[in-house]
Amino acid sequence: MQVLLDRLRNAIERHCVEPTTRTAIPGLLLFRAEAPTTPMSVVYEPRFCVIVQGSKQVMLCDQVFDYDASKYLVTAVDLPVSGHITHASPEAPYLALCLTLDPAEIADVLLELRDAPEDPSHQCPRCLTVSALTRNILDPVTRLVGLLDTPEDIVFLRRLAVRELLYRLLQGPQGSVLRQIATAGSNLSHLNRAIAWIRDHYAQAFDIADVARLAGMSPSSFHRHFRAATMMSPLQYRTRLRLQEARRQLMSNAVDAAEVGFAVGYDSPSQFSREYRRMFGNPPARDAQRIRAEGAVEARVLEAVG
Repeated sequence: MQVLLDRLRNAIERHCVEPTTRTAIPGLLLFRAEAPTTPMSVVYEPRFCVIVQGSKQVMLCDQVFDYDASKYLVTAVDLPVSGHITHASPEAPYLALCLTLDPAEIADVLLELRDAPEDPSHQCPRCLTVSALTRNILDPVTRLVGLLDTPEDIVFLRRLAVRELLYRLLQGPQGSVLRQIATAGSNLSHLNRAIAWIRDHYAQAFDIADVARLAGMSPSSFHRHFRAATMMSPLQYRTRLRLQEARRQLMSNAVDAAEVGFAVGYDSPSQFSREYRRMFGNPPARDAQRIRAEGAVEARVLEAVG
């Protein structure tokens, strides 16, 4: 394990000199930070993540997930989370990678395995989990990143490394959630349609029954599966999306807080300020001023994908 981690760390150090590097390998991002960051709210898309040096804490509602080089993280739907790097220094920078999870690639592996499909009646699994990193998982990850040294091999060998990685993940503790990502007709695949709609229309008012129909579920079943997968209700999910977008706008533009509140869907400035303070600890204008003063805008760019 340590030999593989050292090899992977060296590869990321060579190819990632910026906070975030989009590599020539489709879906693969590399990350680097030389200091801890402040907690920032972002949306994680379906992904597989490994830290090879340093550590990070991710929070989803009241659940806290700590992970480092001994663990890997998987998210299965778009999730509004808060995260920050907890250990990093110039001498030992935070180094990590994320690979986008493609349902079609997972389904292709499942077809070859001839696995039984997920029972659509099953409850949606929790869609953010951390598990122990094993040699079987680390080995294809190391070979995948190693392809950056021989870019002419990426087109052919990337597929082999990713397929082996997905195979190992499917055999591990997070295999069930990966199966639901790729299985047409699973509760999670239906739920993903509704989640995508909410993310695209977070500033609008909506009726739960209408969104439940997008998922092919009754309102009560939709609410139950949604909470099981995301650890929040659909309306709480929308609220987090609204407040995260409001914070992004306040940090990046010199705009009026009430104007931002209206832009993200609030009719009442007082309700916007109250919910913003409950989530971030300060009223909107004061929070944006504090973040700018601390120079956390650059950290947010890293947290947005890292």
